[in-house]
Amino acid sequence: MKGKMAIIGDGDSVLAFTACGVDAYSVENFVDAEETLKKLAKEYQIIFITDVIAKEIDAVIKRYTSSTFPIILSLPSKEGSNGYGMDGIKSAMEKALGVDILFGDHNQGNEGD
Repeated sequence: MKGKMAIIGDGDSVLAFTACGVDAYSVENFVDAEETLKKLAKEYQIIFITDVIAKEIDAVIKRYTSSTFPIILSLPSKEGSNGYGMDGIKSAMEKALGVDILFGDHNQGNEGD
């Protein structure tokens, strides 16, 4: 399993990753994506999932958040980002630091300065 990476998404979005040595898994629907993730989680250390799919199978992805492996990361698809990945980063930062340093209003309370 050392260093194995995979990507799950629609065919066009995942195809380019094969050139980088990432195993690509094209899925047709969200049920296929869930089944594929569960299977790959036993074999791969890093799994990328396109935003659109990741948002729809969020409950399954969250089952792996307390595990060391696999590391599951979402990426924009060929259509662009739907914000799922950034929401995850924001949530993790708030959990770790107790505040929103990415999107919070940094000028609160400084209006008279």
